Amino acid sequence: MTQAADTDKPALPDPQEVAKTYAEVAQRASKLITEHMKRQVQKGAAPPQDELGVAQAFMDMMAKMLANPYQLAQAQMNLVWDYFSLWQHSMLRFMGMQTPPVAMPAKGDKRFKDEQWEEHFLFDFIKQSYLITARHIHDTVSGVRGLDEHTQEKVNFFTRQFIDALSPSNFAHTNPEVFRETVQTHGQNLLKGFNNLLRDMEEGDGQLRVKMTDTTAFELGKNVATTPGKVVFQNELIQLLQFTPTTRTQFKRPLLIVPPWINKYYILDLREKNSYIKWALDQGHTVFAISWVNPDEKLAQKSFEDYVFEGTLTAIDQVCAQTGEKEISAAGYCLGGTLLGTTAAYLAAKKDKRLASATFFTTMLDFSIPGELGVFIDEQQVSSLEKKMSERGYLEGTEMAGTFNMLRANDLIWSFVVNNYLMGKDPFPFDLLYWNSDSTRMPAAMHSFYLRNMYMRNLLKEPGGIMIGDVAIDLAKIKIPAYFISTIEDHIAPWQSTYLGARLFSGPTKFVLGGSGHIAGIVNPPAANKYGYWLNPAKTLPETAEDFLAGAQQHEGSWWTDWQAWVTAQDDETVPARDPAKGKLKVLEDAPGSYVKFRLDQQKKS
Repeated sequence: MTQAADTDKPALPDPQEVAKTYAEVAQRASKLITEHMKRQVQKGAAPPQDELGVAQAFMDMMAKMLANPYQLAQAQMNLVWDYFSLWQHSMLRFMGMQTPPVAMPAKGDKRFKDEQWEEHFLFDFIKQSYLITARHIHDTVSGVRGLDEHTQEKVNFFTRQFIDALSPSNFAHTNPEVFRETVQTHGQNLLKGFNNLLRDMEEGDGQLRVKMTDTTAFELGKNVATTPGKVVFQNELIQLLQFTPTTRTQFKRPLLIVPPWINKYYILDLREKNSYIKWALDQGHTVFAISWVNPDEKLAQKSFEDYVFEGTLTAIDQVCAQTGEKEISAAGYCLGGTLLGTTAAYLAAKKDKRLASATFFTTMLDFSIPGELGVFIDEQQVSSLEKKMSERGYLEGTEMAGTFNMLRANDLIWSFVVNNYLMGKDPFPFDLLYWNSDSTRMPAAMHSFYLRNMYMRNLLKEPGGIMIGDVAIDLAKIKIPAYFISTIEDHIAPWQSTYLGARLFSGPTKFVLGGSGHIAGIVNPPAANKYGYWLNPAKTLPETAEDFLAGAQQHEGSWWTDWQAWVTAQDDETVPARDPAKGKLKVLEDAPGSYVKFRLDQQKKS
């Protein structure tokens, strides 16, 4: 019995390996601290500034809160009562009695999925104590009266960041899964985790860049962005890709995809089974896609207007030249859709009819409901950002990526902190997270124009609100058929906002509401049979998003098939399949091209 029990114990780590690991950690930590101190001295160690205006927002909140002591006292009494109920619940559980919990995590909260959070009374107490405190902090802060709307949104957002950061799942002694791993490995998980932390700080040049996936597991053109094709045009801003046909005939109108310039196009070509580009080819489309350059300081003065002229308009010119067609269809994703909408209005004003239909994936044209991204956009923050961009000529891609990650901190930050630094594990290879970590920069002039004129002033929706060349942009002049697909859980482009934009056009417009979020709801192939989508049978779009949803009917499957029926209804004429190597434009290189292969993290390593 004794011998068997001994074999069940986890083996002690090799002392030499432990000593070696400790030495490596100490050496790396010492080097990192020394380099950090040198950088601070070189920079003059300027005091930190409240660029986001968080401190001022919370000072305003505290002033309003203290002005109403009765409300604060009532909140404290409610908290005490809930704690009393929790103590009673825990004592009964300790004595072996089953009682309903005082607080439960929200459905889908992955932080508390380990069974010990519920089965072990101590971890259950820790979990419920946290949930009670989190709820009361949030309710108290969000219930403060007298704050302006933007300050209230800022306080709510950063309070949530604080609450999420203090979750017991983020600490070794209060996370049952980490606690078990620490006991079983005799603390080796924490040592490995610290090594991972140092690695991420080294690769982030002294700043923590939490690694989300094994980037070495992927190679563009090999196991992501694999759809064959050719680069048939290139300028300072874009490479134009034409993909190799998979059918004997193709629709007469070619399809041009305009991805967001803040991300790379291959979100629509991750793997063959979920590639929208491959699927569109299989349906008989001649597919072109813009691949944006990852700009540096040389392109600092490239403007939003340049992105229209040298981006979408040039791409339309080249697609027509390559195919000999006078009409094309186009689809824009997120910011790419904003650019496509601007381009469509420009063409309408010029009476240029080459753009025959337009599709918009999660696209905002009216920015009056910006969602939580609005927390980061006000005069103070934009001015601070412009100062940074003027010094280096662009917005660093990792900064914007960090902002997006904060919108879903538990999924995109803290889950990796636990996995990498507490569990001591390497991140799992995941193509979507590989793409997500493939950051792109934005030229200073263009990004400043976009933030001020779209988000802050909301001028795109106003007739003549912005000028492109000699054209006053008026979205109401767009009369071509348009298809809008948005998603019900989108945290970047709220569907209520995209719906407002869909109502700005004058032509026949179809609005479709898909399930899930900004990425999963769009990259949703029919074979997966997931999420579904909502359609409203009304001939014209209802006045409000709420009216649309109230009268909508849910359909199973992917919106891709609905879009295919819509786009072919515009033009179902076919021609022999178009080989990109036999078009009128010169082939420059194979897809996915060199622009998309430039990675900022690899540049820093080289």
